[in-house]
Amino acid sequence: MNFMNSKMSRRRWADKKTLAKAREMDLLTYLQHYEPDELVQLSSNTYTTKTHDSLKISNGKWYWWTQGFGRVSALDYLIEVRKMSLSCAVEQILGQRLYYPRPAPAGRPSPPCNTSPKEFILPRKSKTTHRMAAYLMKRGIDPAIIKHCHDLGLLYESDPYGNAVFVGKDGNGVIRYAASRGENFMGEASGSKKRYSFGVPAATPSGTIQLFESPIDLLSYATLMKLHRRDPWQDDLLSLSGVSKAMQKLPAALERHFERTPNTHTVICRFDNDETGRMAAAAIQELLSVLCPQTSVDVTSRCPPSGADYNEYLCERLKQIKTRRNEVIMR
Repeated sequence: MNFMNSKMSRRRWADKKTLAKAREMDLLTYLQHYEPDELVQLSSNTYTTKTHDSLKISNGKWYWWTQGFGRVSALDYLIEVRKMSLSCAVEQILGQRLYYPRPAPAGRPSPPCNTSPKEFILPRKSKTTHRMAAYLMKRGIDPAIIKHCHDLGLLYESDPYGNAVFVGKDGNGVIRYAASRGENFMGEASGSKKRYSFGVPAATPSGTIQLFESPIDLLSYATLMKLHRRDPWQDDLLSLSGVSKAMQKLPAALERHFERTPNTHTVICRFDNDETGRMAAAAIQELLSVLCPQTSVDVTSRCPPSGADYNEYLCERLKQIKTRRNEVIMR
């Protein structure tokens, strides 16, 4: 199996895991957390809703008496009562915009999601960090790199799923963007604004910004810098939350960076080692030459020396280092 087919297989598997997570939430828990104004308590353990007073919730289940059916999960309620599409219902429950929604059957398009501006739903913060840290360390990320981002308020663990949540803030320190990553799950929080994508500022201004497709690749590069005894935070590091080879305008997060840091003179694109990554870097170079004709902005592309992306390259390097250490021990 080639790399592309392998990646698509993992994406389909991730959708099944995400769907299972969404189905775990019962209707009472969902209403208490996301729509408390819709919930009406009838007795100590019986509830109904303002919209449908014949729908009763009790003992972890719900039943819609006028329609003659009932279920357990909040997912079933959103689909069968609220008439949401499956992808929109999952997004509503998990507060995540799914990167890989399940395609609708041919000839049967899914009902459209609400096109009005979405409320920003930040994943709930856990009191612990061990699950998030364990996941990132499993991906090869150095603990000191994780701690640095956590201490800056740019990374936390979600509750109840234990995903790593990467956030981006506006100039006032208000979180405007969040992306979650965990075992078999990847998504953006509903209502996230890519203009405020996850990034880590340089310890001192250097005039250089390093661009990545994802937060994991950003942290992988920082780990590689530390591995080679170099300062991981000598330049601004920014995740663009994905790139396109048919790019017609600057990514929103990069555009914001130039607004805030106009003295940036060097842009290094460290995108995936594929056609899309290389074409995206070329597009950024062309766009900046048009947008900044009076200033000289040097744009270069530095794909990982091997592997599909910087995280895969990091994992390869760590394996090589471990093998060498074992060989030394065996001598």
